[in-house]
Amino acid sequence: MRDLNFHHLYYFWVVAKEGNLTRAAQQLHVSQSALSSQIRRLQEQLGQELFSREGRTLRLTDVGHVVLEYAESIFNLGSELLALTQSGELQRMQRLRIGSVATLSRNFQENFLRPVLDEDQVKLLIRSASLEELLEQLKVHKLDLILSNRAVAADSSTPWRCQQIAEQSICIVGPPGQGAKRFRFPEDLAGAKLIVPGPGSDIRSQFDLMCDQRGVQVDPYAEVEDMAMLRLLARDSGGLAVIPEVVVQDELSSGRLQKYCVLEDVAERFYSITAKRHIELVALKTLLQRSHALNA
Repeated sequence: MRDLNFHHLYYFWVVAKEGNLTRAAQQLHVSQSALSSQIRRLQEQLGQELFSREGRTLRLTDVGHVVLEYAESIFNLGSELLALTQSGELQRMQRLRIGSVATLSRNFQENFLRPVLDEDQVKLLIRSASLEELLEQLKVHKLDLILSNRAVAADSSTPWRCQQIAEQSICIVGPPGQGAKRFRFPEDLAGAKLIVPGPGSDIRSQFDLMCDQRGVQVDPYAEVEDMAMLRLLARDSGGLAVIPEVVVQDELSSGRLQKYCVLEDVAERFYSITAKRHIELVALKTLLQRSHALNA
């Protein structure tokens, strides 16, 4: 039985990802001739050509694509093992690393994490970034979970597990008082000092579609991507804000803001994104089970 040379496979993996021998050799700190020799030995061992050359660019053959999928799994699994041993999770299994999309509601994050906030043995690490940046960290097991308001699709090299964990209603809120009682939807939207999520938001897309279907034209006073800023403007501007109810839950409870109406055709969906791993974290399992129970 032949033993696979993982050193050769690693060199192949880097070359396949770079698509260029020069860049791969620089990254690996070896000469191009030495790198070519390693790749050639791997091809000889497998009995298959892994690359075809087009000018200065290397293209994966059909077999090369299959080998790359195996290499991705092998080296991502190695990253998982390294992350576990370095953090001590093989002994404790209670350190939880959460990635949160930067624009996500802080209230939603806190509500989601509440089941483990009082657990002394659970240590939380929370990072905020774009979804693309967080997925790169999840891929190499530097994160255990991503919270997102956008779903992602899995493929052979990135077998994400993406599950909807919550759905929040979107409402129009504004200053407390008689204005809320007199507000007529959708007639009063056109003349309102309106604060809405930014154009890149799924909420905004749904809201715009709803207005278009009802023949209502709105000229927003402010368009805001960040939910924390949207919350502040909703609270302090004196205008009306289109916003997930969870974002302003404290202001609604205290009476600083009042709900004018609920937009029945608009909702924000929240997703958990995890990577397949061989050891299941107890704290992560607790959070996901609790979330599913609340939203079942």
